[in-house]
Amino acid sequence: QVQLVESGGGLVQPGGSLRLSCTASGSMSSLNSMGWYRQAPGKARELVATVSNVGSTNYANSVKGRFTISRDNGVNTDTVYLHMNELTPDDTAVYYCNFHTRQLPVIHFWGKGTLVTVAS
Repeated sequence: QVQLVESGGGLVQPGGSLRLSCTASGSMSSLNSMGWYRQAPGKARELVATVSNVGSTNYANSVKGRFTISRDNGVNTDTVYLHMNELTPDDTAVYYCNFHTRQLPVIHFWGKGTLVTVAS
């Protein structure tokens, strides 16, 4: 089992910035990816960005150039950060931290989610 604890989120004005963080602990596979997904009201959950244990990143087209994902690999915990810049109302959503293995079987773990609201 992997436990995920998220922090950050809140209300920000359009054009503003915000940082999300998520710390993973527990029985973590050495081959893994961590990242963020989001779900806006009435929409399906979608990938925002991921970073693997060796630093390979992947971004949704809608956030490229505005969001940056980074990761600190500790001894017993790994932490992923999402730096969000130039936020727009379309970025409003619940953001979920994700940890998943990169070897079979692929197992996903999810955080509880943190709300990001972009409004003036």
